[in-house]
Amino acid sequence: MRTNHSPKPENRKAPDVLIRLLEETDVRLNGDRPWDIQVHDSTLYDRILHQGSLGFGESYMDEDWDSECLDETLCKLLGAGLGAKVRGFGKLRFLGLFLRSFLFNRQSRKRAFEVGERHYDIGNDIYAAMLDPTMSYSCGYWKDAADLEQAQLAKLRLICDKLELKPGERLLDIGCGWGGLARFAAQEYGVEVTGITISKEQRRLAQAHCTGLPVSIELMDYRDLSGRFDKVVSVGMFEHVGPKNYPAYFAAAGRVMVTDGLFLLHTIGYNGHPYIPNAWLDKYIFPNGYLPSARQLIQAIEHDFTLEDWHNFGQDYDTTLMAWWKNFDLAWPRFADKYDERFYRMFKFYLNACAGYFRSRHGLLWQLVLSKRDRRAIYRSIR
Repeated sequence: MRTNHSPKPENRKAPDVLIRLLEETDVRLNGDRPWDIQVHDSTLYDRILHQGSLGFGESYMDEDWDSECLDETLCKLLGAGLGAKVRGFGKLRFLGLFLRSFLFNRQSRKRAFEVGERHYDIGNDIYAAMLDPTMSYSCGYWKDAADLEQAQLAKLRLICDKLELKPGERLLDIGCGWGGLARFAAQEYGVEVTGITISKEQRRLAQAHCTGLPVSIELMDYRDLSGRFDKVVSVGMFEHVGPKNYPAYFAAAGRVMVTDGLFLLHTIGYNGHPYIPNAWLDKYIFPNGYLPSARQLIQAIEHDFTLEDWHNFGQDYDTTLMAWWKNFDLAWPRFADKYDERFYRMFKFYLNACAGYFRSRHGLLWQLVLSKRDRRAIYRSIR
């Protein structure tokens, strides 16, 4: 671990620019408040100005800077729109990322399994320590919950109730993760579940968790779906689909769902348009990820589905992420021999940055309930 020392920038222009930009964020360089940035290496300034979010995140992993209250630091920076201001200093780099997201299909069938291999397959032990006993890796519902497990159980029940699940029905879970929802729905609602995932490690653990239940877990891309299901659900997977594939995604869901069925989509949403992927998250956490805007979702569903309900509880993600971070940090001594310090700082930055993202209201969490246009039953919204 590097010791704190005063920065000695060779080029005074870079720190001067950053100081001016930070004036609107309530974050200071080498200040004395918990959310102030403590600079350990003066190369930080140029890395931020020339590489933006990628340089900022990588420099944290490299121990070039620290913050006593990292989540609040990142919330303040995001809330003030610092990222957009910094982009102006590296226009070509950010233009390239923007164009790659819109000109190319970064979530094609060929790339579909990449995020599973690079993120979800890093080790079930890490996720088991970080998550609650249901292994839910998505936003909990904290309306009446006192802890993480209660929030995740409340979320699972909310989903099942919104889907109006009945004993004997067939449920398709697109992006089933470690099988928490599949197990819950089979045990509590008496339904038969087919879950699909692009992660080999998730499938292995999900199958073990659902032993003895009418649950099947398949390693499959959503574009290869077949069969017939009464209800369809997708939780925390749509962020890996990408706008070029939205028509194929919703067509696949509609193709396998019965006429009077329901489809619940649980996804992070972006409060604005268009979305420019975060370069650091794209490289280290969720390759090829993309967050939809409300406009994009409406345009994607309006030809095939009726929107029955739209529920936002994005601020609950802040609480969920900080609970994950607490669990990860407490469990870290068990993993320090398997993963290095840079991995620890990568995960710390990831969880705290995402918490700041939702706290600043840039990130939203949506649950949409959709039906086919010829469904005749009246839908009653549930909270």
